[in-house]
Amino acid sequence: MRYRELDRISDLMSNEDAALQIISRFGLPLGVGDKSIDDVCRECGIETGTFLAVINYAVGALRAEEISASHVDIPTVMIYLNNAHSYFLDFLFPRTRQELIEAISAVKTGSSIPLLIIRLYDDYVAEAKVHIAHENANEFEKHADDDEHLAVKMRELKNLIIKYYPSDQQNGLLYSALADIYAIEKEMALHCAIEDNILLPALMERNTVADKAELLSDREKDVLVQVVKGLSNKEIADVLCISQHTVISHRKNIARKLNIRSTAGLTIYAIVNGLITINDSVNV
Repeated sequence: MRYRELDRISDLMSNEDAALQIISRFGLPLGVGDKSIDDVCRECGIETGTFLAVINYAVGALRAEEISASHVDIPTVMIYLNNAHSYFLDFLFPRTRQELIEAISAVKTGSSIPLLIIRLYDDYVAEAKVHIAHENANEFEKHADDDEHLAVKMRELKNLIIKYYPSDQQNGLLYSALADIYAIEKEMALHCAIEDNILLPALMERNTVADKAELLSDREKDVLVQVVKGLSNKEIADVLCISQHTVISHRKNIARKLNIRSTAGLTIYAIVNGLITINDSVNV
C-alpha cells in the first residue's frame, strides 16, 4: 500500500511496524489521534512529500526510480539522518554490546570465541562510526564502499555466533543480543539505501545546478554563510565590518547569481558546496 498525504498517520503507525523507526527519526510524536500524515508533518516542520517518499520507499511501496530528486527536501532528509545517527550511536550500539557482554559472561569454558565475538562487534561499530562521521561532515560521496564493508563485517559476526559459539553454553541473553544484531543489520541497510537512493541523487542534482551558477566572490560567500546562520543584515554588517547597504547589495548579487531567493534554498547551496555544515545552520 502506498501512503498519501491525507491518509491518517495512525493507520500508517498501526499497519507498518517497519515504518515506526523511520517515523520516530523524523521527530513525529505519538498521540496523533485521527490527524492526517500531512497535518502531523506540517505541525512538526517536516516536508510531507519527502517524508512520504522515505516512508513508501522503506515499506516497499515506492521504487527508487519513482522518486524525483528535484522534489526531495534535503533539510528534511538530514533531520532523518541525524536522528538515525543518534539512535545508532547513543542507544542501539551500546545496548547490544552490553547484551553481548552479559551473555558471554556466563560462559564456563576456556573458549576464546566469546571474546572474539566482542572484538568483531567492536570492529563493526568502529566501521559504522566512520560511515556516520563522513555523513556528519557532509562527505556522502566518500563512503561509497562503506555499505559493503559493513555488510561483510556483520556476516562474519553472525556466522561466528551461529556456527562457532560453544554448543554447551546456550543462554537466552545471547539469543536476545543476536536479535538486536539482526535489527542493526536491517536498519543500517535501510539507512544506507535511503542515502544512496534518495539523498545522494538529490544532492547530485543540486550540485549540477550549482555548477551552472555564476561563481560567488569570497565576500559574497562570507555574506551567504552569515545569512544561513540566521543573522540579520545589521548583524552581518557588524561581523564582517561592512555597511548594511553593502550587505544588501551582496545579498542581491547572491540571489541573482544563484537564482535562489529563499533562505532554505541558500542553506542547501551552502551545505552542498561545503561552505557550512548542517550543524552551522539554523534553517535545517
